[in-house]
Amino acid sequence: MTDFRINEIFYSLQGEGRHAGEAATFIRFSGCNLRCPFCDTAHQDGKSMTLDAIVAEAACNPSRLVVLTGGEPSLWITPELVDALHEAGKFVAVETNGTHPLPENLDWVTLSPKTGMAEGGDKIVIPRADEIKVVNVGQPLDAYFSMPQRNEATLMYLQPCFVEDAATYRANVADTVGKILADPRWRLSAQLHRYLAIP
Repeated sequence: MTDFRINEIFYSLQGEGRHAGEAATFIRFSGCNLRCPFCDTAHQDGKSMTLDAIVAEAACNPSRLVVLTGGEPSLWITPELVDALHEAGKFVAVETNGTHPLPENLDWVTLSPKTGMAEGGDKIVIPRADEIKVVNVGQPLDAYFSMPQRNEATLMYLQPCFVEDAATYRANVADTVGKILADPRWRLSAQLHRYLAIP
């Protein structure tokens, strides 16, 4: 049986996108195939875990929502892992840069494209996205609405890029809010966990 490289598994509230505010078990996989200059996640460290151990830990939490994240979870996850989480009664969501194939049995796909932001980020290969979450770093935004992964039901989220400098971050938030007010096809992804100071 394949082992998975896991950075951490924790129980908290989803802070971003469609499921913001929902209790969720987060399974953070180690490593990523991109090197984004604004990445705010320490994901490189990890330990080897079996499928059964991962599912057992997720099953300890009462929430139905499980979020596969990273790093880049598509480098690790398999249909068998998703099936096992389903058998444990879980709704399985993934957060991905879209540059590596995903199992087809996922319940929810959050595509966070890194086009123009990291080498290799333009090569998106997944066929669908339930939501597209864009980190606003001042790039042109119109092209995201013509992505082939988008359909009429795809939710579009714009998220201010987090930086440690408080004044710069406030400016990023103001710019993001202004862009959403100018183009209401976007919704705000506010990273609630930052404001609540939770994992």
